[in-house]
Amino acid sequence: MNYLLLSTLWFIWIAKYVLFWLYLWQLKDYHVGRLFDHFRTHKGKKIIFNYLLIFKIILFVFSIILGFDPSLLLILFLVYLAESVIFLRQVYLKTFKKPVITFKSMFLVGVSFLAVFAFLLWNKDKSFVWFLGFDILTPIIVSIIVLFFQPFSVVIRNKTLRKAKDRLETIRLLNDLTVVAITGSFGKTSTKEFLTTILSKKFKVLSTNRHQNSEIGVANCILKSLKPNHQVFIAEVGAYDKGKVKEVCNILKPKIGIVTGVNEQHLALFGSLQNLLSAEGGGELAEAITKDGILAVNGDNKYCLDLIKKSNNLPPNKEKIYALNNKTVDADVWAEEIEVHKDFVSFVALNKNKEMIHFKVNVLGKHSVQNILGAILIANELGMSFADISEACKNIASEQSGMVLRTEKHGINIIDSSYSANPDGVSADLNYLSVFNGKKVVVMPCLIELGEKSSEIHEKIGRKIGKICDLAIITSKDKFKEIEGGFNETKKGGAKCEFCDNPEDIYSMITLFCRSGDAVLLEGRVPGELIKLL
Repeated sequence: MNYLLLSTLWFIWIAKYVLFWLYLWQLKDYHVGRLFDHFRTHKGKKIIFNYLLIFKIILFVFSIILGFDPSLLLILFLVYLAESVIFLRQVYLKTFKKPVITFKSMFLVGVSFLAVFAFLLWNKDKSFVWFLGFDILTPIIVSIIVLFFQPFSVVIRNKTLRKAKDRLETIRLLNDLTVVAITGSFGKTSTKEFLTTILSKKFKVLSTNRHQNSEIGVANCILKSLKPNHQVFIAEVGAYDKGKVKEVCNILKPKIGIVTGVNEQHLALFGSLQNLLSAEGGGELAEAITKDGILAVNGDNKYCLDLIKKSNNLPPNKEKIYALNNKTVDADVWAEEIEVHKDFVSFVALNKNKEMIHFKVNVLGKHSVQNILGAILIANELGMSFADISEACKNIASEQSGMVLRTEKHGINIIDSSYSANPDGVSADLNYLSVFNGKKVVVMPCLIELGEKSSEIHEKIGRKIGKICDLAIITSKDKFKEIEGGFNETKKGGAKCEFCDNPEDIYSMITLFCRSGDAVLLEGRVPGELIKLL
């Protein structure tokens, strides 16, 4: 009975542990570099180096050396009982971490649980100490299973990519399909969403799903959704390694390429700025555009302008620039009279053909104007007039910009920009926050995957926060000191920068500090429980 009871409690805990590690691998796109970079963060280190794991290791060592006596059995029983109760409570509250259902994730779940059941059969001598051993080694066991099947995943992936390429070629032969590829460190999704909405007024358009920018994501979109009657296909292309954008472009053979902006985001994964500029920086995309195609870049970004200068794949008249103004760069499309309001932006768009028209778009922040200009440029090149484009922009929803304004039950303005964060995005969102009267609060984690420039970037973010915010709540410890240091250099009188990672405590801090009409910016991956509370 003791064995049956303990093995049941152990199995409940191991089920949670297996699902968590598969969730973590999936979250990092089964990318070893991204997973290792996660363990450099404070939160990642806590996963490996925590008191409970250390206690289990000590217990395991003592059990091996001294033998497993009844007192150790009681301790083990209490540990697994407590862990099982916590897990079952998380299941009830739907707060436990588990992988999103895909064929790959469910296959790995199945194999991992087969390993668990195989262990239970192997441990038929009822040696309790090996429950601890398997528990301690679960992260390694799950990781071995993931890595073992990676070559098979690559074979399936490559087959999928070939099928997608063949299907795209077949459809291209049936009609005059225009393929648009969008890459960059930031602004990809918003620009894709804006362009899709605008072009849909005139063309039959398909675009990749929101944030579906991996090579397999693009391929699956082609196979599942692209039809012969589509006239334009817009693909968002992301990457964590040099050569990945080129791989996707070999399938797409894009006629039009857009590079939305480049910064140090993911620098730690690429290993060098040169590798980053090759992939997300647009180098591989620029080389892949067909000879009769167009390359459009963000003229407010120095890396994008360097790309235009260095690229020799296209003639100069096929290299286009969009920018927030035409004073510092010779832009093909630019904006004047930009006004940023709480729930919309307005501006006048102009081009070299002396077209101009007023735009009012229900999106948030000046940076959204930049992404809209990129969409305007391409739509104009595809034959849409500024008048038609302006009319189509009325269909753009706030959610498409990646940032949404909501009102909390106490009348506090909540600016939800919580999907992801990058250095330029943080700066842009803080600029939007400054539009509000009253107290201003930012809640955000430290940024990840920035490589050697991480400290410098976080100090810069801290200085920006200090100029604008009355309260900053940082939800992760990794670069908190750097943010706090920058914050203290520029902070307004009485402003505070605090570390807090408990959603309920953060909610209390906000509701005690803010009154109706004040504004709170949720930047990056803040705790989901906090968003629910707000």
